[in-house]
Amino acid sequence: MRQLDRAEAVKVIVPIRLVSVANISEHWSKSAQRRREHRAECWYSLKAAKIPHMLPCVVTLTRIAPRRLDAHDNLRSSAKGAVDGIADWLNLKTDADHRVEWRYAQRRGEPHEYALEIEVAPQ
Repeated sequence: MRQLDRAEAVKVIVPIRLVSVANISEHWSKSAQRRREHRAECWYSLKAAKIPHMLPCVVTLTRIAPRRLDAHDNLRSSAKGAVDGIADWLNLKTDADHRVEWRYAQRRGEPHEYALEIEVAPQ
């Protein structure tokens, strides 16, 4: 495993589409399937990048999409599966662990461009 300088942050782009779950009506199994897929994609992407775990850390999730979501609640709820996958990668029992600070951001992408940028930085 690579050794990183404690001041070094790492970024991984995950090709998933975060949608506002508060504004769509769909069967519960479809939303559960999407959360499972997001969770697995984030875990696999971080594992494949061979990034060493760093705790305590700050994790910034940046949603990339053509349109913005309401940052207060829709952005956070759209990233729930991703947060769970990152917590799994960090070997945490819960995403509420005090050693991790979660931050959320979004930036505009090109038309039909959807992704999630995960940045892990030492605290």
